[in-house]
Amino acid sequence: MKVLLFGATGMVGQGVLRECLLDPGVTKVLSVGRRTTGQVHPKLEELVVPDMLDYGAVEDRLAGYDACFFCLGVSSVGMSEPDYRRVTLDITLAAARLLVRLNPQMCFVYVSGAGTDSTERGPSMWARVKGETENALMRLPFRAAYMFRPGFIQPLNGVRSKTALYRWIYVLATPVFGLVRHLSPDRVTTSEQIGRAMLAAARNGAPAPLVEMSDINALR
Repeated sequence: MKVLLFGATGMVGQGVLRECLLDPGVTKVLSVGRRTTGQVHPKLEELVVPDMLDYGAVEDRLAGYDACFFCLGVSSVGMSEPDYRRVTLDITLAAARLLVRLNPQMCFVYVSGAGTDSTERGPSMWARVKGETENALMRLPFRAAYMFRPGFIQPLNGVRSKTALYRWIYVLATPVFGLVRHLSPDRVTTSEQIGRAMLAAARNGAPAPLVEMSDINALR
């Protein structure tokens, strides 16, 4: 399986990249983003795209892939709705619309979030925009498209958030991860499990297009 990975330098993307490189069934990973991952691996190629809304100069390099794991995203904290829409909706659809034309048999997996608003009409700005993005992706004629909705993610294997505040939260929360997983396993997943679940969905499918926490933790 050949994989496109967007957002490989983010916390989720780091975990997904690790699992792709470890998986013997993955023969190639092309990381697409504004900067390189800094990693070197025989399976890994890097494509730096300064403008994530414009792929005209690199379109030929995005054909011939079986799966796309779209992990690119930002926190909505402190962002206006137009700015958040540009990063969350516009950038995602710019890539997805191109990829469905180049790779119609591709499985597209998008990292959304727990609490996303599929109605697009709720009071939470980020949830509405995420819901609109999910709905638009599910209308595209990919072979399959799955919207992963993780909640709290435990970073493992050296994976770190780029956001300083989140890094402190994860450090402080580490002692209680085990307790939460024991008492309420569907509220917590790991960066490792998300990567493995994406690979499983790309190979064998998932129970439904909207993949909630319990589904993420069950996919193998």
